[in-house]
Amino acid sequence: MELLVLGGTEFVGRAVVEDAVERGWGVTVFNRGNREVPRGARGLRGDRAKGELGELAAGEWDAVVDTWSGDPAAVRDAVRVLGGRVGRYGYVSSRSVYAYPAGAGLDEHGALVDGKGDDYADVKRAGEIAAQEAYGDAALLVRAGLILGPYENIGRLPWWLRRIARGGEVLAPGPRDLALQYIDVRDLAGWTLDALAAGLGGPYNLVSPSGHTTMGELLETCARVTGSDAALRWVAPEVVEAAGIEPWTDLPVWLPPGELHDTLHRGDVRKALGAGLRCRPVGETVADTWRWLEGIGGVAPQRPDREPVGLDPEVERRVLDGLGELAG
Repeated sequence: MELLVLGGTEFVGRAVVEDAVERGWGVTVFNRGNREVPRGARGLRGDRAKGELGELAAGEWDAVVDTWSGDPAAVRDAVRVLGGRVGRYGYVSSRSVYAYPAGAGLDEHGALVDGKGDDYADVKRAGEIAAQEAYGDAALLVRAGLILGPYENIGRLPWWLRRIARGGEVLAPGPRDLALQYIDVRDLAGWTLDALAAGLGGPYNLVSPSGHTTMGELLETCARVTGSDAALRWVAPEVVEAAGIEPWTDLPVWLPPGELHDTLHRGDVRKALGAGLRCRPVGETVADTWRWLEGIGGVAPQRPDREPVGLDPEVERRVLDGLGELAG
């Protein structure tokens, strides 16, 4: 297989490149040149945001993987320039393309946003539409959920690892048995390449089954792999929210039981499982992310278009102190 990756040096794109190289595929990476192309791949240069696609004007590939999440014009430009020189177009989209609230158990037939706005859900949907209009059934729409693992540049799992490694009392948002649904970036990459090689097309919800892990197992695993003596203080959702703490951003990954949790952590993934999706244990994801984080000095890269996540230590301390007062 000859594979073109648009991006290919950060998080999802990097995992895709490394997996494809390991398979012995020929891999071409198209990016701005701000970061080194992963070993084993060939580099082409250009800035999609500026419409600089000249180096894509020649060459043929069996498949492309595109992770773009900005202005959908960049996807439209890419499919126009590539034309019939690419066999299949894999677009890494998001389950956010479903009209909110998605509801528990939603599969690939759920109602979609129209792709006409400028928020994350709409630009991802517009990217899907561009890929499908150009490639039809040869467009694979990878609707990922929460993505974790090495190279993460959002900071969700890295924040929890650093916080728990620091030790002391840690505000742990409950309930402890709250079901989580996520995908390890390497499982996403592997499934996507398998699907392209097999000629699959159309939309797939690509995330683990709901309850693949729980909030309790995730945080306890963070404590174990970091060797921390942190004491997890489980706090009821209503106490967390009454303190003005924002789910998902102040406390990454976590959403209280209810509508938003159903949308993001209770999706139907039977189609992807039937097409070969296999999800590694949470312990492997957490341990490998910690190993990678330590290897780069403990500071994860941060996407410039995303705000850093994590809870202010003073807010955490105030809430935990308040719990002690109530107990007294």
